[in-house]
Amino acid sequence: MALAESAAIHHFLVGGDDATPTSEIIELMRETLALLARMPMAERVTTLNEIRYDLHLASPFSEEPVDYVRWVVAEEVGANDYNPNTVAPPEMKLLELSILSDGYTQPIVAWEVEDGYEVVDGFHRNRVGRESPEVRERVHGYLPLAVIREDREDRGDRIAATIRHNRARGKHRIDGMSDIVVELKRRNWSDAKIGKQLGMDPDEVLRLSQISGLAEMFADGSFSEAWEADLAVTIDDTDDLADEE
Repeated sequence: MALAESAAIHHFLVGGDDATPTSEIIELMRETLALLARMPMAERVTTLNEIRYDLHLASPFSEEPVDYVRWVVAEEVGANDYNPNTVAPPEMKLLELSILSDGYTQPIVAWEVEDGYEVVDGFHRNRVGRESPEVRERVHGYLPLAVIREDREDRGDRIAATIRHNRARGKHRIDGMSDIVVELKRRNWSDAKIGKQLGMDPDEVLRLSQISGLAEMFADGSFSEAWEADLAVTIDDTDDLADEE
């Protein structure tokens, strides 16, 4: 691509006094994209991601993560350790069939971490892309990601984002939710903040707190000998009961 053409595209993306006609911009972009066919796969994906990012910066929707979907090597995407959502094997097979038949219609929502990305929502879409040989081959070992906003840095914010995605679909485990409420309380989140960020009313926050609280209370406990004696039934007792009958 000629230097003048590159400058015209850059001028359009960053803005300027003289507006380039739409048809000219599209033609320049098409000529540029035609060069991609000659690139090796990894270089082509990297280049496309950079182009998408530049378009994202120029977009009026740049505040929306879905405006920039990037393709990332599957091994760079890791699961989180706080998702209370589970999918039964038949549903996983249906999800695989859906992706095989219809393609990836939704990106995996992730957070950028030091050594790659951590899944916020879409763990099972992530699994299908990694574990299904047919899907993995079709997407060349990559996964589509929409990355949440950079200001959501705290682990509690990421947990809340995962729960909001799950609850919006009506999918979450009660025991897992209980553990998460307790973790957020340990991170000094108030009941009011937990309720607001997770979409819960005060009674639900209280109930979930109590579930884990009771479990922790008895986790290391043992029943007394007196309890065992009270509940024990001896052979003689059984004989007496048989005589009474």
